[in-house]
Amino acid sequence: MVSSVEYKDFMLNQLSLLNNITTKKMMGEYLLYCDGLLFGGIYDDRLLVKKTKTNEKVKMEEQLPYKGAKPMYFVEDVDDKKLLKKIVNETCKGYKKGGEL
Repeated sequence: MVSSVEYKDFMLNQLSLLNNITTKKMMGEYLLYCDGLLFGGIYDDRLLVKKTKTNEKVKMEEQLPYKGAKPMYFVEDVDDKKLLKKIVNETCKGYKKGGEL
């Protein structure tokens, strides 16, 4: 299954509290970047973010973006823009500090 353009556009709107969010289409899915840093993606119309030590405190469920991939965190509540901003900031902070799990 691939992600829809409509869901990608919806997610970009939901992430509008953040600056410099960009996407890159990859094999029917969308990779998400904040200030050029890959933090997650849209897979099968689901928002998944990379696992870091700094975002594990948000207590998200692990899911696979696709078969054979590393688990990522599934962001279930995509309607809360403030929570989305916090999750993305915590995820990016983990990579900037070398906090990848």
